[in-house]
Amino acid sequence: MSQNENKEVKESKNFIQEIIEADIASGKHEGRVHMRFPPEPNGYLHIGHAKAIWINFETAKQYGGKTNLRFDDTNPVKEDVEYVNSIKKDINWLGYQWEGEALYTSNYFPQLYAYAEDLINKGLAYVDSSTPEEMAEMKGTPTKPGKASPFRDRKPEENLELFHKMKAGDFPDGAMVLRAKIDMTAPNMLMRDPVIYRIKHAHHHNTGDEWCIYPMYDFAHGQSDSIENITHSCCSLEFMHHRPLYDWFVEKLGIFPSKQYEFARMNVAYMITSKRRLLKLVEEGLVSGWDDPRMSTLSGMRRRGYLPQSIRRFCAQTGVQKRDNLQEMELLESIIRDDLNQVATRAMVVMDPLKLVITNYPEGQVENLPSKNNPQDDSAGEHMMTFSREIWIERGDFMIDPPKKYFRLAPDKHVRLKGAYIIQAEKYLQDEAGNITEVHCKYFPESKSGSDNSGIKVKGTMHWVDSTSGIPLELRLYDRLFVDPTPTGHEDKDFLEFFNKESLVINNEAIAEAHLKEVGETEPLQFMRKGYFIKDADSTPDKLVFNRTVTMRDSWAKMQKK
Repeated sequence: MSQNENKEVKESKNFIQEIIEADIASGKHEGRVHMRFPPEPNGYLHIGHAKAIWINFETAKQYGGKTNLRFDDTNPVKEDVEYVNSIKKDINWLGYQWEGEALYTSNYFPQLYAYAEDLINKGLAYVDSSTPEEMAEMKGTPTKPGKASPFRDRKPEENLELFHKMKAGDFPDGAMVLRAKIDMTAPNMLMRDPVIYRIKHAHHHNTGDEWCIYPMYDFAHGQSDSIENITHSCCSLEFMHHRPLYDWFVEKLGIFPSKQYEFARMNVAYMITSKRRLLKLVEEGLVSGWDDPRMSTLSGMRRRGYLPQSIRRFCAQTGVQKRDNLQEMELLESIIRDDLNQVATRAMVVMDPLKLVITNYPEGQVENLPSKNNPQDDSAGEHMMTFSREIWIERGDFMIDPPKKYFRLAPDKHVRLKGAYIIQAEKYLQDEAGNITEVHCKYFPESKSGSDNSGIKVKGTMHWVDSTSGIPLELRLYDRLFVDPTPTGHEDKDFLEFFNKESLVINNEAIAEAHLKEVGETEPLQFMRKGYFIKDADSTPDKLVFNRTVTMRDSWAKMQKK
């Protein structure tokens, strides 16, 4: 993190920092701070995960601690190595490195199996042969206590034998489960004899076909924390009701007393943070994939041109809360603009070209003019752009009868071409429909940018592209994926009803200065007056594709007010 980011984090302590400092002061865990980030490898990470990553890695670093990366891979049906690799890439992109090698809950399967046997021997777990429907009925409701399973009083010896047969593959999927023996009348439904092992004859990405029984999340999570001697296990608020079960397993097994703490997850307006819903967007072809630049995934934001430091700064500014909240998209975009403004290379791109002929410029002459790469950073240097008799300007930058305070080009008006000369419009050509097809101007040779001796005062400056070297581009103009700030917050409507059909507009008319041939895929760009862009991976030498990262200003808010 930069010094500014660190300053933002340290200005005030959040409740997790207060807990850690109290633990250190009391000598708990010998003052150690060891945290972990435990994603399920069943999808790509999104903006909500970014907050969890930031909390764990930054907090541990602040107190000289460590952070493990542990894949919670207990459901082989939904997990894939593709997701494992993408998660690692995303964490590294955000600027973090986990302690040692990446860890896997599946590597702890033998120990978790032994823990299950220990509970069985203590009379605290039993094999239930009831059907899923029967178990659901016996579980009761939040206002009605559950009923004991007819298999609840099986002897430990019988339970152990059945559990061994489950592991040996003697039973089909769903034939039976192993349940913790707690309290079928507990107000917390999760404490009503929860399932801790189920049968799944499925190939696992890490353990292959070694296992056909797999632990449930609640049985694997806390015990994995204990195996790794995690001191502060931080997770999002929806796991708050799981904490009593987490503590119950730690107590009954007599293992390292890891402790769970919950924070409010990151919710951002106009974004969704449900892997299931994100997958639906992919499967229904509404987006091009998990890394579609409109997605709330980190891979999508990276492809769109978001900077990792912007994501970290957004996490720092929004802080750590105990209650659910909705963060404004405008804040994220403002941070992105501020950061890109400092590092983006400036370039000129005309998106709706109109030919402009400089009638008094020598025919056949082409000159090279310098253009600063970034006026915010002198060390960024400059590049050259060509200038000749014919150039392209934006169609909207010329008007026959302009309104007041219109500082661009109009008949007899002066304007400066960015980095070049002052010009004055003399006449224009139109087609039969009245559309302007060409503008004729004269230029003032003594008005060259950087050495202007013309004495002409102008209020307007326009970008342009030279016709002799301009190159065609495909511009992908991305916007928000949904038209509603909370697309999943309507009980009577499907979130897809709020899909923004204008979230991607493709422009194949754009012409850019030749310098864009040389930029790399990770180089942030500012197309003057048009927004921030980045080269897309779909680009080829014959077809350059650029994604819009964010507009120059919050045009969305203005559009919504209309």
